[in-house]
Amino acid sequence: MKMKSRIIIFCGLAALMAAVAGCAQLGYYVQAVQGQYSLLSEAKPIDDWLADPGVGNKLKDKLAKVKEIRKFAARELGLPDNDSYKTYTDLKRPFVLWNVVATPELSMKPTQWCFPIAGCVNYRGYYSKGEAQVFAAELRHEGYDVQVDGVPAYSTLGWFNDPVLSTFIQYPDGELARLVFHELAHQVVYAKDDSQFNESFAVAVEEVGVERWMMKYGDEQMRQKYAEYEGRKQDFLALLLKYRKQLETNYARQASNAEKRTQKAEIFQALKDEYQHLKLSWGGYAGYDRWFAEPLSNAHLSAVATYHDFVPGFRALLTKEKSFGKFYEAVRTLSVLDKNARHRQLAQFAQSTPLAAQSVPMTASH
Repeated sequence: MKMKSRIIIFCGLAALMAAVAGCAQLGYYVQAVQGQYSLLSEAKPIDDWLADPGVGNKLKDKLAKVKEIRKFAARELGLPDNDSYKTYTDLKRPFVLWNVVATPELSMKPTQWCFPIAGCVNYRGYYSKGEAQVFAAELRHEGYDVQVDGVPAYSTLGWFNDPVLSTFIQYPDGELARLVFHELAHQVVYAKDDSQFNESFAVAVEEVGVERWMMKYGDEQMRQKYAEYEGRKQDFLALLLKYRKQLETNYARQASNAEKRTQKAEIFQALKDEYQHLKLSWGGYAGYDRWFAEPLSNAHLSAVATYHDFVPGFRALLTKEKSFGKFYEAVRTLSVLDKNARHRQLAQFAQSTPLAAQSVPMTASH
């Protein structure tokens, strides 16, 4: 399908969604249509960028690396061999969009927003940071804890050919591969109304994919840099999980709301203090500082579960199936189950397979 006809269809769907949702949502859907249209209309084939003498060598090197990563994704990981990530868009802004995440003041359960096609998700995305902040301010006025977080990439779930973006093209090679694998995984399986399932699945694919990609293409320096990056990420994740658990315990205890608010503030202060010690152990690495750009809230920690809680279960299933093709079929089977049933099965997979046994599979196909 030509890009123009797909955009026309997308605009028609957006108009339909606005009619279904009511006038109050019209502005939100208009900005979504405009943002997606701009993203696609400005995309040019990577080969055109590589042939352009006015494009710098640094960008050309990265675009050539994406071509290599893209071929690997299809050949070795069984990910879709379509036209996604074969074009490039220079957005001239730091993020493609900004997600707004919200929770009640004394709860870690994220607020959900529901859409006719994507279903219910734990965030609401805006192509303008200013519009995201306006919506966040409205939620805070209503008493919610809120986080506004910049997003470098997202998947349209196969509806469009997603382009490579300037918001992530200069990532280190390992991180670049990780992001492409993650977003392509969303095109393989998507369970409506289950962000935890979808994101944990994509994280599992990205993790194993990068392990395999590093084995084949990484040199010692690249592996070392990525190992350091992964080590910091795991340290930071452990820190967030530790304090998320403390917050959950605080909100579940028999105490007044005033007492819970007091302990909540103490927990967040302890999190900030421990993060400073963690930075020292990293030699001053400040890559996670922007996470603290806004006052800490439940919303910051609620998303941790979305992306990581079911990763051990998915990795265990991948080990069991021994190939990506069979793994994807098994995940599709899970995706049509009742939400609670699929969550129970993933928990059982994780418990039945020790982490050390969750090895990298050897084949991409059945």
